[in-house]
Amino acid sequence: MSSIPEDLQYTKEHEWIAGVDDGLTLTVGITAYAAEALGDVVFVQVPEAGTTVAAGDAVGEVESTKSVSDIFAPVSGEIVEVNQTVVDDPSLVNSDSYGDGWLFRIRIEGTADDLLSPEEYTALTSGES
Repeated sequence: MSSIPEDLQYTKEHEWIAGVDDGLTLTVGITAYAAEALGDVVFVQVPEAGTTVAAGDAVGEVESTKSVSDIFAPVSGEIVEVNQTVVDDPSLVNSDSYGDGWLFRIRIEGTADDLLSPEEYTALTSGES
């Protein structure tokens, strides 16, 4: 299993979130754990910039040779940027899930509740939760 970056936060749906400390804009992607479980990613659909979403909403999907998985909004807010590079080259989700494989950026409205620490996410993915 891939290592879990210590400088990110996570969701139970296997998204990672960066930028929580600035309180304004968060970068969202799917974890390497999820990418490995999916297999070779062949299609990524992300929400359009300008879309307002609520925490927990299904906002896109990732399709692999094995299955299709929803992408969920980890927080409520407005999508301010999408990663067109990963839409054009979905394999980045597999090869660089914590880097160039990010999915979208969201301007947070309210608080970022229910996010997991790296330790909590490690427990979740190792079956200890």
